[in-house]
Amino acid sequence: MKKYLAELVGTFILVLFGVGTAVIAGDKVGILGIAFAFGLAQVAAIYGIGPISGGHVNPAVSLGVWVAGRMSLKDMIGYWVAQCLGAILAAWVLLVIAVGTAGYSLAANGLGQDGWGPGYQGGYNIESAILFEFVATLIFVVVILGSTQKAAPAGFAGLAIGITLLAIHIFGIYITGVSVNPARSLGPAIFVGGQAIRQLWLFLVFPSVGGMVAGLLFRTKLLAAD
Repeated sequence: MKKYLAELVGTFILVLFGVGTAVIAGDKVGILGIAFAFGLAQVAAIYGIGPISGGHVNPAVSLGVWVAGRMSLKDMIGYWVAQCLGAILAAWVLLVIAVGTAGYSLAANGLGQDGWGPGYQGGYNIESAILFEFVATLIFVVVILGSTQKAAPAGFAGLAIGITLLAIHIFGIYITGVSVNPARSLGPAIFVGGQAIRQLWLFLVFPSVGGMVAGLLFRTKLLAAD
């Protein structure tokens, strides 16, 4: 249970500070500020709870790790439950904080939910959203699996992973808001409802597929150094 609790806490950290920055201070810090918030929150979560659970804080990462043969099916499912609960709890805490000012409306301002299409960010179509989420998650999980293998330099994985997530957000916030993490998308969508829920399937499916492909690249030793 300690591993599952660690994943809940780590995902809570990522969603609260990443999504929270977008909701509370996005208009002040811009895309770069939001990207840094996600990247630094990822680094904090990995070094904070990594020694206990590995610091996945992302169902697509856990899926990739399982496909690569580095964790059991039971642990993967336990991680998924913990990660989703952590994201939902973080979104709830963020909502309670956000409504503390008269200028905030959930219907008007949202909760940092992911999406695509007319009226959302750059208005990118579904094909662009699918391709971005698949490729970005594939790259993200490749970095995670590569930087945590035995041949990788010890102690630097957290930085490599956080910097990669930062770069992904700089590139993709204007496309989908950036998921690459089904739990991150699930938490805000539950409270926002409407279009966020209707579009949630994309952020559950394609990051997961990207994670699976990355896992296969390591399971088949195509990218594994050990």
